Amino acid sequence: MKVVIAAAGTGGHINPGIAIANKIKQQEQNSEIIFIGTDRGLETDLVPRAGYELKTLDAHGIERKLTISNFKNFYKTMKSIGKAKKILKEFGPDVVIGTGGYICMPVITAANKLKIPTLLHESNAFPGVSVKLLSKKVNEVLVGFEDAKARLPKAKEIVVTGNPTKITKKELSQEQKAQLKKDLGLEDNQKSIVLVFGGSQGAQSINLSLIDIITNQKNNDYQIIWAAGPTQYDEIKEKLKNHKINIDNIKNVKIVPYIYNMEEVMNMVDLVICRSGAMTITEISIVGKPAIFIPFPYATENHQEYNARVLEKCGAAKIILDKNLNAEILNQTIHEIISDENILNQMSENAQKVAVKNVEDKIYQEVKKILNQKV
Repeated sequence: MKVVIAAAGTGGHINPGIAIANKIKQQEQNSEIIFIGTDRGLETDLVPRAGYELKTLDAHGIERKLTISNFKNFYKTMKSIGKAKKILKEFGPDVVIGTGGYICMPVITAANKLKIPTLLHESNAFPGVSVKLLSKKVNEVLVGFEDAKARLPKAKEIVVTGNPTKITKKELSQEQKAQLKKDLGLEDNQKSIVLVFGGSQGAQSINLSLIDIITNQKNNDYQIIWAAGPTQYDEIKEKLKNHKINIDNIKNVKIVPYIYNMEEVMNMVDLVICRSGAMTITEISIVGKPAIFIPFPYATENHQEYNARVLEKCGAAKIILDKNLNAEILNQTIHEIISDENILNQMSENAQKVAVKNVEDKIYQEVKKILNQKV
């Protein structure tokens, strides 16, 4: 099988593409797979790191306002269709898969002109502009959440496959949990553990609320593991220092720039506080953890809030809008959840009900189905 995957910009677009590529390779070792992206996004690091070749186009996202730069970007993106056609002709793929984002527009358009079967995967509950526009032009749209189906009324065919991710649910023994706590510098006691993160780059509003909670010692009855983000860690360190607090020695708190063993940590904790990107929602539902979501307010089409509503609707999460976030509200919401074991357990069960199992298998089967229709 020869496959082209269009993925660019953020990990939320690129990582599902890599997961799909890995599944195809697992099933068919002789498959040839290349990615098409840009020379600006995370794909320049993540795709080669995963072992795949990356071809680039000068494509851009289009803002919804009349500016000279917007017209220039639109022209560049339309012009890149020609280069996309050249790449596809040279490689000769059996199928082209887009995983959302502006890169899909020129690549899927080029594939359609060459009559190559096409497929889109949308990880968010509220589909992006590119997926909406292309949904009626591709053979099939795969979605991560059931809620996305109603928002793509013009699609020829929609299948809920879930979102591919590396995170799995693990039942950790008491010994494993104790060792993890020791490694993180937390006490091995009965206090609930709250995991806080804001994505790979952190989240300013969440960080400010956490600083307030810590400096005023509002977390005496729970412990915090806080991934502050590499770009904000030093700033937080200085702010805590101004309060005469050593970032490496805080009672009930461990602050790190980044968590590399996220799967283990997420399976160990009792509650997660974070933004609500599609992959984060997916991972939390898989491990079955209660969550407090603070959706990123500037996400395109406000899709993070729509993602968060999926778990709120089934009783697995609470939502605090960014404009309403402060230490008092956050601390109060934490206490409402961790103070009642029945609430914790019920939210955990509800989260797991949203999780879609065997995601990569389902996506692979849909790819094969499209190829069989071609024959």
